[in-house]
Amino acid sequence: MRRRLGFAAVRPVRTIVQSAAWIFLAGFIFSAAALGEKGETGGKILFQADSFTLVGEISQVDGWSVWNERPETRPEFGVAVLPSLGGSGSLMISGAANSSAHGCWLKNVTGIEPGKCYSFEASYQTESVPYPRQQVTARLDWRGADSSRVAQPEYVPEIPGTGKWRKTGGTFRAPDKAVSVNIELYLSFCPQGRVWWDCISLAQASDIPKRRVRVATVNCYPSGTASSAESVEQFCRMVEEAGKDHCDIVCLGEGINMVGINRRPGYSDIAEPVPGPTTKRLGELARNYGMYIVASLGERDSNAIYNAAVLIDRQGRVAGRYHKVYLPREEIEAGVTPGDSYPVFDTDFGRIGMMICWDVQYVDPARALAVQGAEIIFMPIWDGFSTLTEARAIENQVYLVSCSYGETPPCAVYDPWGKIIAEAKKRPSVAWVDIDLNQTHPDPWLGDMKLRFARERRADVVVPELQR
Repeated sequence: MRRRLGFAAVRPVRTIVQSAAWIFLAGFIFSAAALGEKGETGGKILFQADSFTLVGEISQVDGWSVWNERPETRPEFGVAVLPSLGGSGSLMISGAANSSAHGCWLKNVTGIEPGKCYSFEASYQTESVPYPRQQVTARLDWRGADSSRVAQPEYVPEIPGTGKWRKTGGTFRAPDKAVSVNIELYLSFCPQGRVWWDCISLAQASDIPKRRVRVATVNCYPSGTASSAESVEQFCRMVEEAGKDHCDIVCLGEGINMVGINRRPGYSDIAEPVPGPTTKRLGELARNYGMYIVASLGERDSNAIYNAAVLIDRQGRVAGRYHKVYLPREEIEAGVTPGDSYPVFDTDFGRIGMMICWDVQYVDPARALAVQGAEIIFMPIWDGFSTLTEARAIENQVYLVSCSYGETPPCAVYDPWGKIIAEAKKRPSVAWVDIDLNQTHPDPWLGDMKLRFARERRADVVVPELQR
C-alpha cells in the first residue's frame, strides 16, 4: 500500500479543498508472536511460563497468586497435570458450581518502562464454558511505583490458537508512570466451567507500526438518466476522482443502478446478476486505480431480488456481497427478499463489513459485524438519522462510512466515537481521510472500549420474545 500523508480532504469535482487532521498513534496491533529468547519483534522477554508446579499452598505456584473479591465468590484454583500445551502442568480455574464465582490467577511483572511497547500472549483451553469471550478473560493491569493502578486495565483480544487451545494476545503501550504490570487470567460467572491457562509470556516489542488506509465517500445523486447504466456512470465519475486522490477504498450510494432514472423503476426492473454489468464497470475502475469499491445495487439471483452491497477488490473482482437483512415495508412490498447473514471481508488493510440503510435502525447488524472483527463498516443509505449512525460507530468502536442521498446522515466518515472526520458537503464531491487502524481511541475514564465492549457484552442473556 502506498505511503500516505495523514490528513483529511474534500474534493469537489474540479476543485480541491484540503484541511489538516493529523491522526496520532496511541494503541496496539494484534500480535501472534511465537516468543523465544527474544520476541518476534526482537524484544527482551520479561516473563515466560509454560510449566507449573504446586509447592505447598495454592498461592505458591511459581510466583503466581490468586485473586477474588470475597470468599463467597471464590472459584476453585489449582494446577492440573493435563491438559498441557507447553511444559508440565497448567493453571486451572473452576466455577465450583457457584454462579457468582469470579477470580483470576495473578502475576506481577516488573521492569516496565512508560511509553514502551510490550507483547503479551496466553493460551487457554476450556470445558463447559458456553461463552468464552465473556467468561474467560486475560487482562493487563498497569501499576505505578506505589503499586496503584495508573491506567484502565487492558482487555487482551483473541487471536488464532492451536487445536483445542484458544489464544489471547496483543501488543500494548505502557502508560505514563507504569513500572510493573499485573497479568490477570480470569474465569467469571461460569458455575460448571473450567479453564486451563498455559504458555504465558510478556516481552518487549518495537513501536507499533501505523496501518493507514485512505477511506472515501461520495456525494452524488444522479438525476434525469434514461437507464441504469447512465446512473452508474455518474457514480463512476466520482470513483475516478477518488482514484486520482489515491484512495484505498470508496463507498458509493444505495441502489446505484436505480437512483435518478426518469421512469422511476422498481427493483424488478433494474435488478441484475452479480457479477453483472454494474460490477463489471466498477471493476474496470477498481483495477485501473488499484482501489476497493463498495456500492449497493439491485441484484437478481434466481427467483429472488436483493438490495445488495458489493465489495470490488483492487483487481476488479467481486470480493464480497451482502444482502440487506432489515427491509422496510416499502422494499418488501416491492418484491425484495431479505438477507440472512452479516458477512465480513478481509482486505489488504484490514477487515470490513457492509450494511445498508434501514439496517442502521437496528442494533444487531453493526454489532454482528464488529464482533466478527470488522474495523470499518461501509453503509450506503438513502437517508436516515445521524444520531443512529453515530451510535452504531460509538457502541461498537468502529469507523463507519456513510454515503447518503439526504442531509442526514451526511456523506461522511465517522471515527469510533461518532465524530465526523471527513464529509462530502457539496454535490457532486468526494471526501476522504487517512485513518490508522492501529490507533486506539481510549476513553480517559473507561479505557479502550472496543475490547471492553467485546468482553462485557452479554451474549448469554436470552429473551424468548426476541426469538419469535
